Amino acid sequence: MEEPLVQSSEDSLEKPPNSGIGEPFSVDDFEVKSQESESLKASKAGKPNGSTLPRGPVPTGVAKRKTEIKGSSIASSTGMRSTLTKSTISSTSRSSGSVPVVRRNSTGGLPEKPVSLTKRSDSGDSSVAGRKTSSSALEPVRRSLPEIRRSSVPSIVTRPTNRTSISDVRKSVPMSPFAKTSKTLSSSDASKQDYLRKTPARPSPPSVSSTKRVPSVSLDSTGSSSVVKKAVGKVSSPSVRSPSISSGSKGGSLSTSLDKSSNLSSRRKTGSIESRDSRLIMLPQVEVKAGDDVRLDLRGHRIRSLNSGGLNLSPNLEFVYLRDNLLSTLDGIEILKRVKVLDLSFNDFKGPGFEPLENCKALQQLYLAGNQIKSLTSLPELPNLEFLSVAQNKLKSLAMASQPRLQVLAASKNNILTLKGFPHLPALEHLRTEENPILKMTHLQAAAILLVGPTLKKFNDRDLSREEIVLAKRYPAQTALCIRGGWEFCRPDDALDSTFQFLLEQWKEQLPPGFLLKEASIEQPFEEDACCCNFDFVKDEAAGSDAKLLLKYQWFIGEKTPANFRVIPGATQKVYWPKREDIGRILKVECTPVLAQTEYSTVFAISAPVSPGTGHPKVLKIEIHGDLVEGNPVKGYAEVAWCGGTPGKGVSSWLRRRWNSSPVVIVGAEGEEYRLTLDDVDSCLVYMYTPVTEEGAKGEPQYAITDHVKAAPPSVNNIQIIGDSVEGITIRGVGAYFGGREGPSKFEWLREDKDTGEFVLVSTGTNEYALTREDIGRRLAFVYIPVNFEGHEGKSMSRVSEIVKQAPPRVTNVKIIGELKEGSKVTVTGIVTGGTESSSRVQWFKTTSATLQAENGLEALSAAKIAKAFRIPLGAVGYYIVAKFTPMTPDGEAGEPAYIVSDRAVGTLPPSLNFLSITGDYSEGGLLTASYGYIGGHEGKSIYNWYLHEAENGSGSLMPELSGHLQYRITKEAIGKFISFTCTPVRDDGTVGESRTFLAQERVRPGSPRFLDLQIVGSTIEGTTLNVEKRYWGGEEGESVYCWIRTSSDGNRNEITGATSPSYMLSVDDIGYFVSVSCEPVRSDWAHGPTVISEQVGPIVPGLPTCHSLEFLGSLVEGEHLSCIASYGGGVKGDCLFEWFRVKNSGIREKLKSGEFLDLVFDDVGECIELVYTPVRNDGMKGKPMSLMSNTIAPGDPVGFDLVIPDCYEAETVVPQKRYFGGKESTGEYIWYRTKNKLDISYLTGINDASEDVCICGKTLLYIPSIEDVGAYLALYWLPTRADGKVGKPLVSICDAPVSPALPVVSNVRVKEVSAGIYLGEGEYFGGYEGLSLFSWYRETDEGTITLINGANSKTYEVTDEDYNSCLLFGYTPIRSDSVVGELRLSEATNVVLPELPTIEMLVMTGKAVEGDLLTAIEVMPKSESQQLVWAKYKKDVRYHWFCSAEMMNCRSFELLPSQQSCSYKVRFEDIGRCLRCECIVTDVFGRSSQSAYAETDFVVPGIPRVDKLEIEGRGFHTNLYAVRGIYSGGKEGKSKIQWLRSMVGSPDLISIPGETGRMYEANVDDVGYRLVAIYTPVREDGVEGHPSSVSTEPIGVEPDVLKDVKMKLDLGSVKFEVLCDKDRFPKKVPGLGNLERRILEVNRKRAKVVKPGSKTSFPTTEIRGSYAPPFHVELFRNDQHRLRLVVDGENEVDLMVQTRHLRDVIVLVIRGLAQRFNSTSLNSLLKIET
Repeated sequence: MEEPLVQSSEDSLEKPPNSGIGEPFSVDDFEVKSQESESLKASKAGKPNGSTLPRGPVPTGVAKRKTEIKGSSIASSTGMRSTLTKSTISSTSRSSGSVPVVRRNSTGGLPEKPVSLTKRSDSGDSSVAGRKTSSSALEPVRRSLPEIRRSSVPSIVTRPTNRTSISDVRKSVPMSPFAKTSKTLSSSDASKQDYLRKTPARPSPPSVSSTKRVPSVSLDSTGSSSVVKKAVGKVSSPSVRSPSISSGSKGGSLSTSLDKSSNLSSRRKTGSIESRDSRLIMLPQVEVKAGDDVRLDLRGHRIRSLNSGGLNLSPNLEFVYLRDNLLSTLDGIEILKRVKVLDLSFNDFKGPGFEPLENCKALQQLYLAGNQIKSLTSLPELPNLEFLSVAQNKLKSLAMASQPRLQVLAASKNNILTLKGFPHLPALEHLRTEENPILKMTHLQAAAILLVGPTLKKFNDRDLSREEIVLAKRYPAQTALCIRGGWEFCRPDDALDSTFQFLLEQWKEQLPPGFLLKEASIEQPFEEDACCCNFDFVKDEAAGSDAKLLLKYQWFIGEKTPANFRVIPGATQKVYWPKREDIGRILKVECTPVLAQTEYSTVFAISAPVSPGTGHPKVLKIEIHGDLVEGNPVKGYAEVAWCGGTPGKGVSSWLRRRWNSSPVVIVGAEGEEYRLTLDDVDSCLVYMYTPVTEEGAKGEPQYAITDHVKAAPPSVNNIQIIGDSVEGITIRGVGAYFGGREGPSKFEWLREDKDTGEFVLVSTGTNEYALTREDIGRRLAFVYIPVNFEGHEGKSMSRVSEIVKQAPPRVTNVKIIGELKEGSKVTVTGIVTGGTESSSRVQWFKTTSATLQAENGLEALSAAKIAKAFRIPLGAVGYYIVAKFTPMTPDGEAGEPAYIVSDRAVGTLPPSLNFLSITGDYSEGGLLTASYGYIGGHEGKSIYNWYLHEAENGSGSLMPELSGHLQYRITKEAIGKFISFTCTPVRDDGTVGESRTFLAQERVRPGSPRFLDLQIVGSTIEGTTLNVEKRYWGGEEGESVYCWIRTSSDGNRNEITGATSPSYMLSVDDIGYFVSVSCEPVRSDWAHGPTVISEQVGPIVPGLPTCHSLEFLGSLVEGEHLSCIASYGGGVKGDCLFEWFRVKNSGIREKLKSGEFLDLVFDDVGECIELVYTPVRNDGMKGKPMSLMSNTIAPGDPVGFDLVIPDCYEAETVVPQKRYFGGKESTGEYIWYRTKNKLDISYLTGINDASEDVCICGKTLLYIPSIEDVGAYLALYWLPTRADGKVGKPLVSICDAPVSPALPVVSNVRVKEVSAGIYLGEGEYFGGYEGLSLFSWYRETDEGTITLINGANSKTYEVTDEDYNSCLLFGYTPIRSDSVVGELRLSEATNVVLPELPTIEMLVMTGKAVEGDLLTAIEVMPKSESQQLVWAKYKKDVRYHWFCSAEMMNCRSFELLPSQQSCSYKVRFEDIGRCLRCECIVTDVFGRSSQSAYAETDFVVPGIPRVDKLEIEGRGFHTNLYAVRGIYSGGKEGKSKIQWLRSMVGSPDLISIPGETGRMYEANVDDVGYRLVAIYTPVREDGVEGHPSSVSTEPIGVEPDVLKDVKMKLDLGSVKFEVLCDKDRFPKKVPGLGNLERRILEVNRKRAKVVKPGSKTSFPTTEIRGSYAPPFHVELFRNDQHRLRLVVDGENEVDLMVQTRHLRDVIVLVIRGLAQRFNSTSLNSLLKIET
């Protein structure tokens, strides 16, 4: 049997499930020193050899195995095979008595417990077990015990076990061969055993297995050499075989154990304190089977070259062990193209020279520890390398090629001074740098986290410190690149400037001359949000070059650390939009400066990891595309950052803003595209866009504003002439005008000249024209000249009419005269002009509507004719009458017909009948038919009724079934009665007329009597009754005459005497004959009908056989013989049937047998017997069965016999064997006797009177022997008793052997926790008297591995640190007083043993509850020693959750803020008026969480108002609309103050613009050359003001169209403008109506004047004149775009008005341009005009 090896959790190495490791490796912490080696050997020599195995609990490190002994029966019973492998040690070393050198560790530490794993077995048992265990969690990788090299030793094949099988191991533990032969060993054997104990450990070769790991221990059968392995397995492990040792011969295998004190204690004493606390590294896995053809082990062979002939390197090798040799070069290693594990530790490599490893692409584990390597720069990139050990070398840095899959890097005990050149290791999880000078570097762990990234789990064999992780996050993104470049690591507060200066030192020589780089950074990138890079090149003031510096950008995407950057195609702008797949990765942007077409070296910036988007979109850029001219389409375009949300459609809207007014929403304009209309002319359009994601998240709305929309040039299209071209008709010309507001457009009518074909003007000024006689036969032309509101004419359009025709004949005053009723005569009249009434024609129609829609809806009643009179037909009832009057001339010319509709619908006459009659035969069965004549409109559903009358003048009875029918077939009920028919006329509109009735003149006569059907009903069997079934017709039936007839088979017919009734019973005389019946119908008035004879039935057959009597024969007592007596009738008797049934009291019938006799048995007692007799005729015909029921069967006398007592065992129920007869047995009397001696048969009969040695021990049939019965005999006294109390003769029997004791067992094994950390094991023993039972304690891990706890052999157990995160099990091995050992029973596992839960004493919050401030939560741990220990050793992480109160000014309930999970929180605007709460939970390494501690703030108050990112939007021209916008913070914004000002370029003075305090400002010509300045003073809604911010535009330029006109007029030097002069200086409510006069404004290079133009009666006069010298100036009106004021001096000024703003701006700019010599700033410079 096999018992799993248990091991301390300190020695386990975690490893993922279903994986294997191909060849040996060991991970330890400390170097072996010479004095430690000597002490180790001394400690081993002083310990016993462990030749005996204890009976108690197995100590740690002891493996019990089911072994296979050569020639023994154990091997045959197990059915397992041993797997033997080749030796790795020469025969010389096997026989040598010298102690080999202690094996060094390949990772720089002392060898402790090498890992030993087993290979998957080829047997079926292993595969099944593998499936059972494949779903387990992580299985620890174990360390094996030292292995002593021997030439040929067998391996143990193990088998899976479970908990309950552990006891089997206890009972059959084989003894060590050393114990059996210790006294007879020769001196050589003794020396070999001593050598076995003293030989130091070597790693044992493991194997690959996808199942659970199974330990194996093997010893040479001769005892001359041995291999001892320590491995770890679970309680349930698959059967495997070890591939480590093989041989051609089989050897016996015995299990052995090593004393824990001799193997482990001395080794732990040699290690330092750190070795006891260090945790082991999880090594990578090599998933391959290690066979001899792929494995080479030449450790310690003093090999100097890999090219030596005896080395035998081949490309198939996968596991190569060349440690402890003299290799100094890798030449020849390139042949190992499939090698996966390569151990080159403790050779003479110095490096470089690792290039041959480039061929080893499959290499997964590389051991280079213990060499003289100084550099790894020549180590190539190995794509599958997962483990690298370079400990105990002379490395000064870890610079090497990138290793993409490296998980473990062990570099302890080197001379590493710097992290410069640290490689990119994207999969590294464990990094070890102990005993290196670089450990003096402050925050080295934080630097390692920055270099490796989030994959790093352990540093220097310890979990990462939370403080170091937090510290690493405070460093800038480019820190890792700078560390690899040689930057000196510093504090995080100084790292930003320090790393930038470090990079700047590298870039400064390549920067463009004359420029300095002040900034190179990237904003925090968010998913699908604009991420902007900032490269600030500042021009050196000392440089004189004016060349403009251009910047080119290229974005890159890296991994989660700043490495392996790849170009992002198309990302060459300053802004990049991170995608969803970029989340968590690093961005890099390279900036290439270009100066004077020369590209310089690039500089770069590194971003923080891309964060997930907020999900709330925002608009980055919004524009309006299109020509702003009436009629043109414009389209809004918005560039949206979706910030992680699914792009949606968004909400678009268009607003119209008129001069100096608020924008108004344009109804229906809700798309991205909008077509400009007349309402938009002289207005600005505002396009507003609100981004909305598919999830419904809305962003902030943004808008764009256009310039003023211009009107289109006047035009007209779609010219039409409405009206018929007929004499006397007025026609009208129309057209669709377009081009601003229409002014006084011009209209002209022209008539065609018949002779020349030309058109001559006949009318102007109106679009209507009345056709006259002069126009007949000619065409007219309509001309439309469009003119806009400003008087501009557009292109004229014209339309030519049809030839004007003469007017046709007409009719008027058409009327319908006459009564509108059915059959009435009506006449139509009218006044005919252009023709004669006698020639005119009239046609009549009907219609359903009183309003004439069209002729299509009319239905003709007559053809067109000259007659004007018309008689209304029935078809016109309910319709309106329409007369079509067509006027005509005598020569046949027809005019336009006229229609007239009657004023009401045609009426009808009342409904009535003009005749009514009935036709048909008035006898029974005759058919009567009623007919009538209807008048009075359309007939509806008239009412019909039939009546029966007893007397001719009497009242009749209604026959309701005939209502609504015109025909009636006379039935029997109508005989002798009169028949009448009544009809009530009904019109289709429901009007009911007068009813009329027709009465027949004769009574209804009956029909002739007769039978319609006659037949015989009944079975043709003797004894049955036949009946007549008939149908009579012909009045009331009287006493009809019947006669039954018997007919023989030869056709002779005879009447049956006396058979004159409708029924007849068949007698014996009828057998074999046919029977029929004749019937003569007789009416009630004795009228006779024809006689009818039915069809014959038969022949008549005889009846069934029957039983006349039935009775039992015999006694009704148990055991008697029972039969019956039956009498038969019904033909010749055949084989009648007898069936016997048992009838129970419940009524259930149980068939017993068939036959004439029945034997009564015990089951019949108390029940009844039923006999069913079925008579059978000799021809097989069966009669009706007859049943006979007996009385209750009586029981027999009680009798007992065959009483036997079987062998008796303790606690096993004794069931005696016996037999009983005599009715139903009662409980009877049973007495059990216990006697020390077996009694003779003669004493048994009088056992009731026996001596004191016989005692009564039971009085039931069944008996369970107790411990008092063990060794005694049992006797049973039985008195048989019937259920009714009658007893029989008693019987006595005694057992043949005394009672045997039971096997020792224990039950209800359990564990109780009696106090904190103290557990008590309990169990209930059974099986004789208990001896010295054994107790043990076990530890069970999460993976299900059960480990024996050494020294725990009592019922109580105190928990240690090793028990944490494990369960405890109590083992109880029962031992009987006679040393019989029972089976080990384990208790159920306890709950997971865990230390005290870490708690938080309190949570302190720093910072103020003010909007925009940063709150930080700090947890305070308890000061108790236990909590300090728990926090120091078992704390895993601390989690924070922030909450916000659900209601304003109410802190009773809080809502979670899901995105806030750090210890810091920045107060938001939404938090104002609410309380904030931070909850903190600490989690330990066992997955437990403490109770939450929390801290709350007061109500959040708003911050100081401020505005950020203030900017002015606008296109930069004097006609544009400008808007100021910014991001406000500091509570809810109130009425913030905005003031617009002007600033001259180069002057610090600001000029206030009166009245401009809104967010929008429309520029005018006064702003040309100035910068627009907006001062924004943020104001909170409670009136608190923040610090004002200002922003300015570039100098305002002149709108291009205006600039073009101004330049042209300035070039002329003298210009005249036509203007209007306001006679009244006081503005009226409606300017321009009656108070404006025309003037000429003349300006030249010297002066300006306003001239009143002359007329026919006056000359032109100058009203005002002046030079441009001050105080001459031009003023504008803020609220009127068409007015300006010319001021010469204080007394001379004039208000002028022009038609357009464009013209006003041209006049002002021309005057100011001509007066530029008096201005401080040249207008030419503002207009960019070269002088």
